[in-house]
Amino acid sequence: MISPADIAHEIEAVLEVPVDLVTASALLDLVSHDWLDRLTRATVRRRLVVYAALTYDGRVMFDPADPFDAEMIAAVNRHQRGDKGFGPALGPNAGEAAIARFETLGYAVVQGASDWVLGRQDVEIQGDLLTGWAAAANELGDRDPAEISQWLERRRTHIGSSCSSISVGHIDFFAGPTGAR
Repeated sequence: MISPADIAHEIEAVLEVPVDLVTASALLDLVSHDWLDRLTRATVRRRLVVYAALTYDGRVMFDPADPFDAEMIAAVNRHQRGDKGFGPALGPNAGEAAIARFETLGYAVVQGASDWVLGRQDVEIQGDLLTGWAAAANELGDRDPAEISQWLERRRTHIGSSCSSISVGHIDFFAGPTGAR
């Protein structure tokens, strides 16, 4: 049985237990370059297979579009790069950074998009997502809170009118050692 561990500081120790597959979901965009390097070196050293799902890649598409969408997503992406407990986060660059690192270390990688597609019927999750993004943009402190609030209200109006859809870009990848194990 694996006991609880602080993966921010003990990732190498966690990987010392007998495992064949390392999985991560909605994690890699929150970690630093240094932490990702530690993870890749530890998994490659043990020749472990890695499956990472739902790594945010910074792509967001709204329908209908709003003139302030690009500024909001830029703010969200800046917020994503803040320290989430692992050092300065890779944010939207995490997927490509992890894939490149594994390939550099000799692993074969299969990757694909795994975008969230929130349709007109996904009212509650759209509202929660937009509220979280507005809060993240406000935390940065470099945008007028009134602009953020107005954007959020326009987006909520679209949701309430059942005409809002949002696609949020994510990437999944599978990385494994080449050759015999």
